[in-house]
Amino acid sequence: MNETARPTTEQAPPAEDEPGFFGAGYDSIEVRELDYPDLPPVISIERRSFPSPWSVGMFALELSKPDTIGLAAVEDTRVVGYLVMSRFDRAWHLMNIAIAPEQRRRGIASRLITEALDRIGRDPVTLEVRPTNRSAIELYERLGFRSFGLRKAYYPDNGEDALIMWKGDPARAGVPVG
Repeated sequence: MNETARPTTEQAPPAEDEPGFFGAGYDSIEVRELDYPDLPPVISIERRSFPSPWSVGMFALELSKPDTIGLAAVEDTRVVGYLVMSRFDRAWHLMNIAIAPEQRRRGIASRLITEALDRIGRDPVTLEVRPTNRSAIELYERLGFRSFGLRKAYYPDNGEDALIMWKGDPARAGVPVG
């Protein structure tokens, strides 16, 4: 059973700063497993979202791994966002998440991340994000991620560093902290 709180007609939706807020149009979004037939719209979103987009092969490779969570956000049968998270040793890595540009600011990314985190329990999760992507950093911080350093020259398109963020204790994943 999905225990994520959903607003109903009997219950007012939570305020923006309360847990469970997902934004306008929350009820119209279904989150389900990402599958190979979803890759054409995923690639379209990917290309409109990133200067160095993943290829179809990269998505197919990640989806083929047994320790990968792939989620699609769907509205009226149309994929409007996706998430790919893979397990590496003792930690999960949020590999990729994107929302169609025209669908952003509706809480879809929060919903995808929350659903993925619900599936893995309390295991630590890491991700990389461009330090210039303030809106993504703020989203991750709202969801409990914290900064733990930089990966120098991580992004191939411009050599920008990546901010490393963790949710949970990186030491539980064998990462020295401090």
